[in-house]
Amino acid sequence: MPYRRLPNTDQARVRALKAAVEKGDLYSVRDLAISLKTLFEARNFLQRFEAAQIYYTQCYDNQAKASRKHQANVKTARLYISHFIQVLNLAVLRDEIKTSHKNMYGLPEANVVPDLLSEAALVEWGKKIIEGEQQRTAQGGIPIYNPTIARVKVHYDIFLDSYERQKNLQALTNRSLEELASMRGRADELILDIWNQVETKYQDVTPNEVRLDKCRDYGLIYYYRSSEKVKEENELTC
Repeated sequence: MPYRRLPNTDQARVRALKAAVEKGDLYSVRDLAISLKTLFEARNFLQRFEAAQIYYTQCYDNQAKASRKHQANVKTARLYISHFIQVLNLAVLRDEIKTSHKNMYGLPEANVVPDLLSEAALVEWGKKIIEGEQQRTAQGGIPIYNPTIARVKVHYDIFLDSYERQKNLQALTNRSLEELASMRGRADELILDIWNQVETKYQDVTPNEVRLDKCRDYGLIYYYRSSEKVKEENELTC
């Protein structure tokens, strides 16, 4: 005997609920395989569940679209911040800038570039070198050129804006996903109730394949075990 299995994706849940709800527009109350109460609950829930799914998809798409541009901003900011620190280190090696002045940038005395792989590190070090350069030049130090701190700040600010925007978009996506996930349990309860009512309605219909087709009409999905598939194929070839 084939067995049924509840949907395991949101799209499949929507299809299952739609299949049952649409029957309410096609069949009379007497011919309907589910109760009016269940139909009413399913119809109302479907509207909210489908809206939540659409909203999550929109949030995810917006985040993904913005992410492509954001990654370009990350790459540029990392390039300028890293380059500025390298030029600063070279100036220290040439005794153009005192080693002690590196403290203004929060940099160690060793002529190394800090790890800038993470976006959080870019936020931290971009802020430090901008403030450090402004502090040093305010005390009479010669500004670093190629790149200038003004050029670094332009790309850092662009990155920082997209960084905050991306965090907000991600928060929206996470909240919309949580809302959608919180509705899945109720969706499964409704689908199970609908399927049980449908199978009860058609339990005496024969032959079995006709009964299954009537149930499938309400969105029920049946699966055959591998042994049953082989048996069915053998019967068709005989």
